[in-house]
Amino acid sequence: MPERILVVDDDVDSLKLIGLMLQRNGYEVVAANSGVQALGRATSETPDLIILDVMMPDMDGYEVCRRLRADTRTRAIPIIMFTAKTMIDDKVAGFEAGADDYLTKPTHPAELAQRVRSILSRNAAQRPAAAVRGKLFGIIGAKGGVGATTLTLNLAAARLLHGENPVVADFRLGSGTMGLSLGLNRAQGMANVLSKPIDQITPRLIESELVAHNSGLRGLLSTVRIAESAIEWSRDAGLAVLKGLRSVSRISYVDLGAGLNPINYALQRECDQVVIVIDPVYITLMTAREIVQELGASLGEQQRLHAVVINRAAGSAPPVWRDVETALGVEIRSVISLASDLFTQALQANVPAVMFQPTAIASSQIAKLSDDLALRVPATGALG
Repeated sequence: MPERILVVDDDVDSLKLIGLMLQRNGYEVVAANSGVQALGRATSETPDLIILDVMMPDMDGYEVCRRLRADTRTRAIPIIMFTAKTMIDDKVAGFEAGADDYLTKPTHPAELAQRVRSILSRNAAQRPAAAVRGKLFGIIGAKGGVGATTLTLNLAAARLLHGENPVVADFRLGSGTMGLSLGLNRAQGMANVLSKPIDQITPRLIESELVAHNSGLRGLLSTVRIAESAIEWSRDAGLAVLKGLRSVSRISYVDLGAGLNPINYALQRECDQVVIVIDPVYITLMTAREIVQELGASLGEQQRLHAVVINRAAGSAPPVWRDVETALGVEIRSVISLASDLFTQALQANVPAVMFQPTAIASSQIAKLSDDLALRVPATGALG
């Protein structure tokens, strides 16, 4: 994934101009229009570089820079001060506050790009080897009722049987059934986390809200309570949760809900691999095709997007999967025969099906898919 740059400026036109220049050079841009917002974004977004304007009404860039350098979470992020001031004393003040470089407005796009590349290269060479970042697998149902939650839970359980220590996360506030499946009906960790201000959504908070199933599987869960569905949460809060999960666990499986919306569209971009769950029904296939096209199944994305078919129609003739792949524009990674008796019994026992009956055909299919997906991400999980 591209390097992420936080641009801080109270002037909207400057934000747009700088952001456009950076995006044209292949960087991901995050914006903040005040000093206070910059401090929050710096901790929640963990950018690779910050471009910081000096003149802002609430808190000037020097003070923002000092606070970033005083915070252990943001201390190592390189900072370029950006201002219309050209006096030597102003530049000295910027360096004294902790800036790594100083640019004056207006600047030529080529100079900005060169300074950014230089700072990022120098910082990468100087910092120690990065800590291992956990892998993130996002699961999206083409529509409701196709089995996305069941698949999420069982993919994680398969990794547990493989000797790993995965986490499952359920973003479906007010309609989260994963906890019910595990007998953890009252667990509302996700709601507790997403109710917090973004700068408080930290790995420590997420760790404190995880609940453990008696199998050892850990989860950040939602419930079906109406009160949860009334909680308003943002894309940035969701991204903070995903980044926290990378620190908490080496591998996490995230139920992103059914269909696409602005929030889960943003969240799936943070995931290393994305599974779109479908069933062999015409309306689902057409919905899935729209989702794949919306996600942009380019040649690069085809390595990250996977279609998985949950087939409940025992005994019926399946579609010609090559035709389905052509229609979807993405490879079908697995076809899972959902044995209703097995999953019903597992649900009654509050145990994932792959653990309840590991040798069943469906369990073996899910375990194979889990292995396949895990092998598609580098061991460090450091794709971001």
